[in-house]
Amino acid sequence: MTKNISYKTRGVCSREINISVTDGIIDEVRFLGGCHGNTQGVAALVKGMAVDEAISRLSGIRCGFKNTSCPDQLAEALKKIKENN
Repeated sequence: MTKNISYKTRGVCSREINISVTDGIIDEVRFLGGCHGNTQGVAALVKGMAVDEAISRLSGIRCGFKNTSCPDQLAEALKKIKENN
């Protein structure tokens, strides 16, 4: 079953993350805003990865002095997908 979510980010440069997950595997991630090269890189790296693995790898990453980052916000969005499962 495919799930799609649009997640409004908090505390980072990107404004939103659009995610598609099928049977616990990440199909696609698209960041709106943020550092284009970095967000494209993160999106490419998690494609095909299990949701739980991505959450484990990305949770807690910080950007400079911020308490979060785009990868951390992606982990938060993936947690929302799991909650709604």
